[in-house]
Amino acid sequence: MLKKIVVTGGKGRFARELSKINTNYNFIFRNKRQLNILSLKSIQNNIKKFKPHSILHLAGMSRPMAYHETKINQSIDLNIIGTCNLVKACSEKNIKLIFFSTSYVYAGKKGSYKEEDPVLPWNNYGWSKLGAESAVQMYSNSLIIRACMTEKPFIHSHAYNNVKSNFIFHDEIAKIFLKIINKRGVINVGGKSQSIYNFAKRYKKDVKKKISTGEFPKKMDMNLNKLRRILRK
Repeated sequence: MLKKIVVTGGKGRFARELSKINTNYNFIFRNKRQLNILSLKSIQNNIKKFKPHSILHLAGMSRPMAYHETKINQSIDLNIIGTCNLVKACSEKNIKLIFFSTSYVYAGKKGSYKEEDPVLPWNNYGWSKLGAESAVQMYSNSLIIRACMTEKPFIHSHAYNNVKSNFIFHDEIAKIFLKIINKRGVINVGGKSQSIYNFAKRYKKDVKKKISTGEFPKKMDMNLNKLRRILRK
């Protein structure tokens, strides 16, 4: 029998890409009406109904980033409190929790960040994801993926030429995810370390250069050696 994995945020961009792949897992994609992460009872009811091996937590608030500055209560509820509820419910039944975090938990000042490096988010989105991580870190039966992913095709007309990151598209990261799904701890996941402009121009020839003057840290890239070691095995 295939392992059942309940997915929160089952209508989101990454979930849609994951649903296109034939896997050895039975992913049960739940939207926010079917599984409300702000309701512990709703989470418990889904666990009782499906008896999953794991919960893949994708629900939350991401873009636009400005919302995390102007809608702080919503950011706290959806990214921190909702995740805390999942940790509580999973720990009660010893169900593995897989949480998609972000490279934005790193400060972005030195680059090549390892999983063990200190974290210091540079915007409220990063703080909301780190708040969620704090709860997940308390639960040993968990996997935290610090991802750097974006939509395909690249949606912006301009890209930073002086900001280095590990951008990778959702469909590519979905394939990587299936190779690390049984791991625990924290794993950085992304693509080649390069400027956002160099990443974008490979897929959008008319993208224009943009220079960050402070709104984005310039060295946001992560060290992916841990991921590479896992994929080589």
